[in-house]
Amino acid sequence: MPIYAYKCSACGHVEDVMQKVSDAPLSTCPQCGAEAYAKQLTAAGFQLKGKGWYATDFKGGSGTQKTEDGPSAHGCGAGGCACAA
Repeated sequence: MPIYAYKCSACGHVEDVMQKVSDAPLSTCPQCGAEAYAKQLTAAGFQLKGKGWYATDFKGGSGTQKTEDGPSAHGCGAGGCACAA
């Protein structure tokens, strides 16, 4: 279930609430009772980087090693062969 940030525009009370996506948004502030409680826009809590999901998961440890296609995979990282171009 996602966690939504709420803020009351009347008293300034802020709270993170875990709700189902299908649940109706809250509108009554639990602190002051005003009908001024609204969801806040927040940034995502994760980032996707690299060439794929598994490329950044579980760095180190045992298992298969990631191979790359390019100059470093051929051992010619100095740029002395045709694949460095």
